[in-house]
Amino acid sequence: MSSNQHTGKVIITGQAHPLLAAELSAMGYTVVDAPHILYSEVVETIRDVVGLVVTTRIKVDRALLQQAAQLRWIGRLGSGMELIDTVFAAEKGIRCFSSPEGNRLAVAEHALGMLLSVLHRIDWSYREIQQGMWNRNENRGVELSGQCVGIIGYGHTGQQLASLLNSFGVTVLANDIHKSGYSTGRIHEASLAEIAARCSVISFHVPLNAGTKGMANTTFFNSLQQAPVLVNTSRGEVVELPALVEALEKGQLSGAALDVLPNENLASYQPDENQLLQRLIQRPNVVLTPHIAGYSRESFEKMSRVLLEKLRGGTAGS
Repeated sequence: MSSNQHTGKVIITGQAHPLLAAELSAMGYTVVDAPHILYSEVVETIRDVVGLVVTTRIKVDRALLQQAAQLRWIGRLGSGMELIDTVFAAEKGIRCFSSPEGNRLAVAEHALGMLLSVLHRIDWSYREIQQGMWNRNENRGVELSGQCVGIIGYGHTGQQLASLLNSFGVTVLANDIHKSGYSTGRIHEASLAEIAARCSVISFHVPLNAGTKGMANTTFFNSLQQAPVLVNTSRGEVVELPALVEALEKGQLSGAALDVLPNENLASYQPDENQLLQRLIQRPNVVLTPHIAGYSRESFEKMSRVLLEKLRGGTAGS
C-alpha cells in the first residue's frame, strides 16, 4: 500500500493502545477513536470510511460492508476473523488484516499458567485456604514434565505454546488441517485420533468456523483414552459446554482450563445456563478466566504495532 493511499477516515471501534491512533494520524489518516461505538453507529458513518479497526465488539457483516462505499481495509486487533465477512470483503476489494503475532505469547503463557494451576490444584487449594482449610494430601499435584500434550491448531499461538513447553520435556502431538511438514524434535504431526488416544493434555488454538464449532463434543470426549486436561483459549463455541461438563463428571477428562465460554455475557444467562456454569465452577479440577488470555499489558501494544506493520507493508490476510 503506497503512502499516497494513507488518506481518509479511519474508525477504531474497540480499545486500542494510544500509539495506534497516533501512528495512523502520522501516516495521514483522519482517525476517529471510538472504542464504545455501536454497530448501528458504524453503519451510519461507514460510507466515507477507508479503514476500520475492530476487536470483538463489532460484527463486520454483509449489511455493514454494503454501506462501506470507500472502505479499503479492515484491521483486526488480535486473532480470529469470525466476526468479519472476509469473503464478501474480498469481493469488494477490501483487504483484511489480523494481528495474532501481537498476542500469541500472552495467550500461550496464559494457557500454560491455567494448565499448571489445574495440574497442581493452585486455584482450588487457594479457595480452600480462604475458607479456613489447609488440605495437603487432597491437593497433591501432577507434574507436567514428561507428559504428552496435544495441540489442536498449530498456528501462531499453538507454535508459541509448543515453544514454552519445550523446557518441560513433553512430547507434543500437533494437528493443523492447513499445515504439514513441521515435525521436529519433540513435536510431531498427528491426527485427532492419535491425540485422543495418547495425550494427557489437549489444548485448542483454532479459529471459530463451521469446521471447528462444537468440535469438542460428546463424540470427541468419548474418544479420549487418557482422561486428559482440556485447555481452551481459542473460542468458547469450539467446545460444547454441556458435553464438557458431562465428560468431567464421568471422568473422561481429569480437568479443564477455559478462558472462553460459548456465552460470555453472564448477565444474560438463563436458569439452565446458570445451572451448567455452577456445575462447572464448583469442580476442584476446573479453572476459568474471563477471556483475558491475549490481554496482557505487552500484547495491548504489540497488537497495534503488528497491525501498523501490515498496513504499511500492504500485507493482507491473517
